[in-house]
Amino acid sequence: MMSNRRTDTKPEIAFRSMLHRSGLRFRKDRYIKFDRRGVKVDVVFPTEKVAVFIDGCFWHRCPEHATMPTRNYEYWSTKFQRNMDRDRSNNQNLQNLGWQVIRIWEHEVKDIELAEHAVLQVRSALRHRNDLTTHPNSKSEM
Repeated sequence: MMSNRRTDTKPEIAFRSMLHRSGLRFRKDRYIKFDRRGVKVDVVFPTEKVAVFIDGCFWHRCPEHATMPTRNYEYWSTKFQRNMDRDRSNNQNLQNLGWQVIRIWEHEVKDIELAEHAVLQVRSALRHRNDLTTHPNSKSEM
């Protein structure tokens, strides 16, 4: 497992390229701290507080593509459960800090239509976050 990349995976690079081509600028592999620990987020839009994770189908248990190894069932089932619990906890902690969390499956990046939809989802989140900060009823210069 040590040879598995944590960052700059092919799906991450492909998705970041799509975001960049669509004119979006972001930070990659950014650490966001909460309480005593934090999380590294694959793609971050810090001003809008939008965090995007590109999750591998195997490690994060995609409902469509997750497979279970046939050996060491106990080890793998425990490991996968910890991964899913950690993902839920990270989502909740980030949301508690005011971040919007978007999770995109690896297989979505590989399918051009699904990938384009994911880019639109990110754009929509950014637009919504910008609308919240520039809403006429918000405190601004008067």
